[in-house]
Amino acid sequence: MASLSLRRNKGPSKFEQASDGSMTLIEHVRELRNRLFIASIAVVLGLIVGFIISQWVFGILKAPYCALPSSINDTTGSCEFITLAVTDQLMLRLKISLWVGLLVGAPVWLFQLWAFVAPGLHRHERKWAYVFVAIAVPLFSAGVVLAYFVIGHSLAFIMDAGVLGAPTKLEVTSYVGFVMNMLMLFGIAFEFPLLLLMLNFTGVVSAKRLLSWWRAVVFLSFAFAAIATPDPGPFGMSLLAACIVALYFVAVGISFLNDRRKGVGKEIYAGLDDDAISTLEEERVPVGASDPIETPTPVDGPTPVERPASLERRFDDMT
Repeated sequence: MASLSLRRNKGPSKFEQASDGSMTLIEHVRELRNRLFIASIAVVLGLIVGFIISQWVFGILKAPYCALPSSINDTTGSCEFITLAVTDQLMLRLKISLWVGLLVGAPVWLFQLWAFVAPGLHRHERKWAYVFVAIAVPLFSAGVVLAYFVIGHSLAFIMDAGVLGAPTKLEVTSYVGFVMNMLMLFGIAFEFPLLLLMLNFTGVVSAKRLLSWWRAVVFLSFAFAAIATPDPGPFGMSLLAACIVALYFVAVGISFLNDRRKGVGKEIYAGLDDDAISTLEEERVPVGASDPIETPTPVDGPTPVERPASLERRFDDMT
């Protein structure tokens, strides 16, 4: 019984206060500060983990380049890069550690961001946000895996078709930047059908409207792949554009299913004109005597105003 009484007297939580609008601006700023602090700690811890496993991550990133015969030293048999500055290797390790830290700490800082934004959304909006996030992560991962597959085929074409006429060794920072750009580009491009689904599920566009854009989508997909892809070869550009187009048609199919789901039970209005007046059944209700009015109760007198606090006690740690 004591635990139940304590739970009842605990008061509303931070989420409930932010949802009903009872939280002040200073409390919102304080909450944002605390959540950013927790998110930064998660990123720093992930940075430490990334620094420890950076050599293993670099081994994965350099695998497409090391598969080329030109990257192997004939005497040592090891894969070699070119470095131009003294600090290139250390800075590259720090960059890889930062990327890994953002990925390792993503569950924490994404949760802190969601916990700050979620009270301003309705219940059904939060439900669809969960669904879209659950779809976005596999789509981004699929784009990264496809980009890693494309890099292995693109490097051989780029180096063989160069002006030197023979494969050469690459500079390590430019190579890693090329690989990361490809991974990020393919991952972000795979989120395009998710944007179409959001427009359809929110009622902005219908599935028929989305399908009518197929010519423009095909053209813009190839144009985007040709401009944005750092790979000048036709293999990566064509594969990225084909995947975007395929995901577009998948999103259109899901939109048709969603439109059919929302249209269930509305077939009775299919043959009616928009300007037709609906027939309303007239219902006559007899008017009886009104209920007796109770005697008004007296209003209590005003409570005395408390004495204002001193100037030193009017401000908190935020102001």
